[in-house]
Amino acid sequence: MKQTTFDSLAYTAKKKQTRREKFLAEMEQVVPWSALLALIEEHYPKGGKAGRPPIPAAVMLRIHFLQQWYALSDPAMEDALYEIESMRRFVGLELNVDAIPDETTILKFRRFLEKHSLASKILEAVNAHLMARGMQMRAGTLVDATIIHAPSSTKNRTGERDPEMHQTKKGNQWYFGMKAHIGVDSHSGLVRVVVGTAANTADVTQIGALLTGEEATVHADAGYTGAQKYAKGNAELHVAEKRGKVKAIADAVVKEATETLERLKAQLRARVEHPFQVLKCQFGFTKVRYRGLAKNTAQLQTLFALVNLKMARRRLAAAA
Repeated sequence: MKQTTFDSLAYTAKKKQTRREKFLAEMEQVVPWSALLALIEEHYPKGGKAGRPPIPAAVMLRIHFLQQWYALSDPAMEDALYEIESMRRFVGLELNVDAIPDETTILKFRRFLEKHSLASKILEAVNAHLMARGMQMRAGTLVDATIIHAPSSTKNRTGERDPEMHQTKKGNQWYFGMKAHIGVDSHSGLVRVVVGTAANTADVTQIGALLTGEEATVHADAGYTGAQKYAKGNAELHVAEKRGKVKAIADAVVKEATETLERLKAQLRARVEHPFQVLKCQFGFTKVRYRGLAKNTAQLQTLFALVNLKMARRRLAAAA
């Protein structure tokens, strides 16, 4: 049995439960830990008899998720494990009793996930968990994309910006970075598919990768005009009309009917914005941390798996 320290006992006796503790308690209940650990432990190193055994996969996975929830770098995550008792408890470590993973160990675990392409499998496992509880219907799909900024500075070892990131213009503003394209279940608002591209990639070209081929309807904004060329399956496409085209309608009756129809389309599409809101406003992911599309897309896949669990946590708790 693990020894409990005096600091831990004092922390247990405190009178108030913080928001972080409440959130982590919810995540403890809704994350499908056994399914995710089964994916990881298939490839996780066991360690030799002579060498020190690796830190358990369960501990490292929890640390990895904490990084995503609180937008922490590897050094910041190591510091947080020393400083924040609620995070140590969630991970299952005791200060001055257990070895606290350093930033290099945290980095190596992320590279381990990348090497075995486990981020996409984590998203699939979470979605399978949600589908088993009736939260992914596959009847319809909402598609959209958002720009994720990347550092534009050239003050680095290579003296250049990330060559896999690009700039794009939206309105009158230029952005440098990548795009996160998502396909969302129209019934639950949960993310099914995540695709990462450079920021200058047209949204419409990725619609085929975002569809399952099983949906009956697809809803998209005006950026997906011409989607018939790229879509797959026999889904009925509902793409918003461009504002200029609607404004140019001369017949007042037709214009009013068109505007009403466009408002209804917009109400249906609104759900696709909720995952982006959780990603950027609640998890604080507004700028990529790594170089290259592959690493950042892998992080996005993990993040959207956690976004799904965050959005569905109350329904999952009620179904438990």
